[in-house]
Amino acid sequence: MVKDDGIASETSMKALNIVILASIFILAFGVRLFAVIRYESVIHEFDPYFNYRATIYLIENGFEKFQNWFDDRTWYPIGRIVGGTLFPGLMTTAAILFKVLNYFHIFISIRDTCVFLAPFMAGLTAITAYFFGKDMRDDRTGLLAALLMALVPAYISRSVAGSYDNEAVSIFALLFAYLLWIKAVRHGSVLLAALTAAAYFYMAASWGAYVFIINLVPLYTLVSVLVGRYSVRLHVAYTTFYVLGIVMTMQIPFINYQPIQSAEHLAAAGIFVFMQGIGVLRYLSSRLPEHDLRRVFRNVGLTAVIGFFAVTVALELSGFVTPWSGRFKSFLDPTYAKAHIPIIASVSEHQPTTWGSFFFDLHILAFLVPAGVYFALDGLTDTNLFVLLYGVCAVYFSGVMIRMMLILAPVSCLLGALALSRVLDSLTTAVRSRINAKDVKAVVGAAAALVFLVGLLVSFTRHSVWATSEAYSSPSVVLMANTPTGRVVFDDFREAYSWLDHNTAEDAKVMSWWDYGYQLAQMSNRTTIVDNNTWNNTHIAMVGRAFAQNEDDAIVTIRLLDVDYVLVVFGGLVGYSSDDINKFLWMVRIGGGEFGGVHEQDYFNSRGQYTVDKSVSKTMRDSLMYRLCFHRFGEVVTDRRFPGGFDRVRNVEIGDKDIKLKHFEEVFTSQHWMVRIYKVKLENNW
Repeated sequence: MVKDDGIASETSMKALNIVILASIFILAFGVRLFAVIRYESVIHEFDPYFNYRATIYLIENGFEKFQNWFDDRTWYPIGRIVGGTLFPGLMTTAAILFKVLNYFHIFISIRDTCVFLAPFMAGLTAITAYFFGKDMRDDRTGLLAALLMALVPAYISRSVAGSYDNEAVSIFALLFAYLLWIKAVRHGSVLLAALTAAAYFYMAASWGAYVFIINLVPLYTLVSVLVGRYSVRLHVAYTTFYVLGIVMTMQIPFINYQPIQSAEHLAAAGIFVFMQGIGVLRYLSSRLPEHDLRRVFRNVGLTAVIGFFAVTVALELSGFVTPWSGRFKSFLDPTYAKAHIPIIASVSEHQPTTWGSFFFDLHILAFLVPAGVYFALDGLTDTNLFVLLYGVCAVYFSGVMIRMMLILAPVSCLLGALALSRVLDSLTTAVRSRINAKDVKAVVGAAAALVFLVGLLVSFTRHSVWATSEAYSSPSVVLMANTPTGRVVFDDFREAYSWLDHNTAEDAKVMSWWDYGYQLAQMSNRTTIVDNNTWNNTHIAMVGRAFAQNEDDAIVTIRLLDVDYVLVVFGGLVGYSSDDINKFLWMVRIGGGEFGGVHEQDYFNSRGQYTVDKSVSKTMRDSLMYRLCFHRFGEVVTDRRFPGGFDRVRNVEIGDKDIKLKHFEEVFTSQHWMVRIYKVKLENNW
């Protein structure tokens, strides 16, 4: 009877866990829907518009044509070989989900499939966090990890409805690969190691941060050996994972031979050789006398180490092994990108992370993680050792680049859940024991601590919901502002793209800064000069230099590129700070860095200030960007306290209110002046 009661109790607990997990999945999905509820079912930001366009092409034409797709509507006149220049995991996931849903007669549009994919994958990530947390300690730790993963703002920031970017699926792939790796090490299973390689392949097909996996797993393997945790299980798991992982990822055209040629993968190769050497020595130790074994170890081991480094140096000198990429160097040296690759440094998500961002995106986890580290060190297991190494690396890289907060989010939830679980268990145990001992003061103290912890979780939930609603659910293509009379919607971008679609020739070429290229190509269906892929720095620099030059010089470059229309984004009327004037210095740096003849200091006034007021420098005032943004703006009164031409972003009155264009004709200005389009005049008119 007792046995039956125990089985029934265990079954009830499993059923309860399933109900809680299902609720967490629904929570993770639902909390990410503010953008759809408040605006509409729309793709966010800039990059996702190419992903959406590529997904449509994949579904309509099939995977083979997708892999061989040459897109002649972008990077004019060069074009782009799409199949060999992207990570196809996101589009393939959406295409499979779309076809599966339609197979079961759940009819949903391609756009809505893309819009809701990120919240769906966030739910799966939360479930994965449960199994990871359970591996670290127990079911309660797993449930807490799942709850934190569902709500942590750092992950929500790139997984709300409409944020159809690579991170939508890659964070799930990352955490799932790590979970399978830990299980493979624990069981020494070839099958689990092979599944780890498959999850790694999925991550590699989805986002360039797959390099984080292929370096963290070898690091864990090396540390395990050094601290005396080597085992045949670890050897089998790493060997299987490395061989299959390398072979699989080489099948992705965009990656190709990088796993055996790039410096970023050398550590994994070195650990592979290292593990085989240990295996050989362990075999010899069972076959040779001790004195012979020492001689073999001394001679063969030294030769192997020298040989490995000699081969590595020879491969690098021969050019077979490519040096570290600029992006990778940016992680090792935060100042590298600004000095050598300004196009990387110009992206806001590539900036170093501020302390405020850590607290905003992690909230109570910023304080729970150190406690989680302490508890992970107490009774160290294979899982906890891996999580600790993951945490150390993630904290460093997230400090270098704000985008890496995505990598930090999962491990913060795991360590935070471990800390909460241990503390809650201690407090509940103390309450029970003190109640039995009738120690009222101790009971009150422990109960107060429990209430405090619950209050922290409630505060975390409220903050996460607020952050989702107010900070992370506003699509860049549709903006909204609160005013005393209510909310105002700024739909200037779609207004401008629609105008281009309906009022220009189908083969018209549109030049803008690269930020808007993906949106332009998808929403206006017109050919673009540069876009967010940023694969050709020279082409982008030509556009940047054209915007930085005076009209007469700029028109030469613009005619060389066969441009029909020029689009600029201007926020001076409504106070939109992410406009082209605020981005202009990056255009100057990139253009000047590639071609010369354009010098940043020439765009500052005599006091060394970057300004657009009456003290503006002649070079700045004559630049094409200044003239296109402020053309006719002097006639507009934006603030009754000031005369016409008051720029509400820079908070100054512009210095030139009488701009006469020579080679360009204004053909469209959106309702709030946020998007302005100019037609390039025919050659015989200049």
